[in-house]
Amino acid sequence: MTDNLSEHIPRLYADMIDSFDEELEMEMDDDRLERLLSGDDRLADSMDRRVYFRELLRLQGELVKLQDWVVARKLKVVVIFEGRDAAGKGGAIKRITQRLNPRVCRVAALPAPNDREQTQWYFQRYVSHLPAGGEIVLFDRSWYNRAGVERVMGFCTDEQHEEFFRDVPEFEKMLARSGIVLIKYWFSISDDEQHRRFLMRMHDPLKQWKLSPMDLESRRRWEAYTKAKEEMIERSHIPEARWWIVEGVDKKRARLNCISHLLTQIPYDEVAHEPITLPAREHHPDYTRNPLPSEMFVPTLY
Repeated sequence: MTDNLSEHIPRLYADMIDSFDEELEMEMDDDRLERLLSGDDRLADSMDRRVYFRELLRLQGELVKLQDWVVARKLKVVVIFEGRDAAGKGGAIKRITQRLNPRVCRVAALPAPNDREQTQWYFQRYVSHLPAGGEIVLFDRSWYNRAGVERVMGFCTDEQHEEFFRDVPEFEKMLARSGIVLIKYWFSISDDEQHRRFLMRMHDPLKQWKLSPMDLESRRRWEAYTKAKEEMIERSHIPEARWWIVEGVDKKRARLNCISHLLTQIPYDEVAHEPITLPAREHHPDYTRNPLPSEMFVPTLY
């Protein structure tokens, strides 16, 4: 039986629109939409939605090509996302992974170390999440916790903090020598912008879970985090693993700029694929489908 493609075009179009709706739903979760609805004139310089969606989809198409290249060449890629609370790291990570294969590109977001992990070599629990050939790992916060939250909140000693800075350049050089491509991003936002985003989370029932007591304390210690960040970048910015600063006050621009820059860090070409032919389904006249009891079905409420 030969399929008539024209018969499927309306469904293909509907699927494409549904894919756009997925991004629209994510965007509606953006606090800037909340401000837009409230008539806040601070949005005067915000990026036009049509431009944003067009560029995002184009860049996500390039990410798919990069993914194919990573798989074909067995590359090992690590991307670190650091920044203050509410700086937009999670939103950027979502847009990067949205169209990619989770078996190729995965996110590592480690919780606080347990009692056993606290006795290990500091980098040990991160090593198990490093990629094999043909994989991309995005670290939503990383071993730089020791330079940031652990330092500011007193979760490590001065000796442990200093040992970290002695070790981290050598650790990252080892990763580079092993063939891992290591890219490090710091998402930068202003004091006022973090304050606004925290207020939005406080008053949004769907986002209140994002505000932990640690986040609130970090807000109080803004200057301490600034000093820790400056020391971190100064002491761990090495040729093998440079830091890149993403201006994050405008979330849309930050996402596009980050993805665009990421694509420049790994030279890639489009991988040729064999044409896909859908096989004909087998039909057996003697097969009869057994009925299922109605109580097994999810109620059709919508």
